[in-house]
Amino acid sequence: MKRIFVTGTGFITSIGNRYSDVLESLLTQKTGIEPYGPFQDDKIPVKLTGTIKDFDVLSQDPEDWTFPAEYRPGRSLLRSLAPHGLYAYCAIEQALKQAGLKKEDISDPMTGLYTASAGSATNLHYYIDRLNKYGTERMGPMGVVSSIAGTLNFCMVSHYKIKGNSCGFVSACASSGHALGYAFEEIRSGRQDRMIVVGAEDGDSATLLPFAAMRAMSLEKDPTMAAKPFDVNRSGFIGTGGATVLILESEELAKQRDIEPLAEMLGWGQASDGHSPVLPEPDGKGLSRAMQNALDSAEVNAESVDYINAHATGTVSGDIAELRAIKEVFGPNATVKISGTKALTGHGLSLASAMEAGICVIALKEGICPGTAHLENPEPEIGNLQVIGSTEHSNPRIVLSNSSGFGGANVSILLKKFEST
Repeated sequence: MKRIFVTGTGFITSIGNRYSDVLESLLTQKTGIEPYGPFQDDKIPVKLTGTIKDFDVLSQDPEDWTFPAEYRPGRSLLRSLAPHGLYAYCAIEQALKQAGLKKEDISDPMTGLYTASAGSATNLHYYIDRLNKYGTERMGPMGVVSSIAGTLNFCMVSHYKIKGNSCGFVSACASSGHALGYAFEEIRSGRQDRMIVVGAEDGDSATLLPFAAMRAMSLEKDPTMAAKPFDVNRSGFIGTGGATVLILESEELAKQRDIEPLAEMLGWGQASDGHSPVLPEPDGKGLSRAMQNALDSAEVNAESVDYINAHATGTVSGDIAELRAIKEVFGPNATVKISGTKALTGHGLSLASAMEAGICVIALKEGICPGTAHLENPEPEIGNLQVIGSTEHSNPRIVLSNSSGFGGANVSILLKKFEST
């Protein structure tokens, strides 16, 4: 099989807006969750999010936004973006720099771009409201491209002059996992040599508060109590936005460019629960099949996996189903380290898979297994599984990252520490 490498990453997240900042937060378990200004209304029960620092994108006019001066999207691009489009642009710029690529290097038929987001609920509401009040002439020409689910593709493919394969993925919280998995397939099949994978979300009121109506979000006001995966006192998830980008390249292309990869992607798996539009299958049967499919795709034994970055949102049903799925594949007494990094970042929805795959790349490169922050009273279902509370310097060689979305969509991504041959 072809070897496929991760050669660049980009992060705009609640725990850091670059690789080094995310690493520092993982090492010190510094949370990105804090009170969110727009939630401090008595009618809103949720008070916290994983906030994106150094960005102010609350205005409906992108020209009023503020963001780090190192990024220069230009007026024409900016006017077509939702907030998560700006996050994605900044993360792509980071990833290109880390991979040693320029904009002109990726505009060729063998470089593609896959994205994942739910679109921008805020922009969609704003433009439909103008449509209803004033008619089509006052809606604005960029209303569609800046708001619907394909907005990342529309804007990033055109800005970066992408000529290879492009597509947007929508499978709720498994979306960017599907984007990453199918990007891997494009390279393995020989259809592409390089794929840029983007996951991003606005993470604002319109994106997150509908989940509060579903009773899925934590109402806690203390960040150390609100995001508690695998803890008996968990009370739901805390949302976040931002963007994460991973650049995948074939071994041949990486060698040709004389670039040292950050990690190797070994394979992936997916499977569906076939159970409920919202709730996971109680025993995690779909997720266990996804994990086993990932292992089988790479011909890797379960015993070879050193670390699992769990989906672990902090909901009661989700955490228990995932623990049961892990026991099914790895055994009830498995020694594999397990953690839920959403305790630090919050839950990025469509962004989650890419963000946590990016965290796994950092874990492999830096020799750490990130811990589960705020784990004080472990869920009894854990049993003898090794759910770790603190970050460990245990030098993992193979890691697995899980994601699960509405409708029982499950994706598992398998990554390996880079080893030259």
